[in-house]
Amino acid sequence: MGMFTGIDASASGLTAERLRMDVISNNIANANTTRTEQGGAYHRRYVVFMPREKELQSFEQMLKQAVGYKKSSGEGVRAVAIRENTDPGPLVYDPTHPDANEEGYVEKPNVNIVSEMVDMITAQRAYEANVTAINSAKNMAMKALDITGRG
Repeated sequence: MGMFTGIDASASGLTAERLRMDVISNNIANANTTRTEQGGAYHRRYVVFMPREKELQSFEQMLKQAVGYKKSSGEGVRAVAIRENTDPGPLVYDPTHPDANEEGYVEKPNVNIVSEMVDMITAQRAYEANVTAINSAKNMAMKALDITGRG
């Protein structure tokens, strides 16, 4: 794994965690939305990640298969989908609410603010860890250039 491969993997993590924070922010903003364009209460959304696979050239791929190359880790992550949690939200009795059903109950969003804040903190810390990894790689490269320049 080269120096730039590590930076690239961390950069993909930055992009993924930024998307995750945006989705969490949207969940928090809609924590009280009882009517959406699709009808019904807002449903919590979440991001699905997968490991990112490095694109191989055909000759390189053939050569690596011939020598029994096993895929290494550390190639990054990518977001593959933003899914909706379809679990129903809690029903609250409020017959005066414009979105109440015939029995007077209103379906509230299935967003738990405490869970969303915990998710936001973990996304923020993962983002910060990726920034630290990039800065460390950059500092190592600068030190390597400094050593080579003095020779």
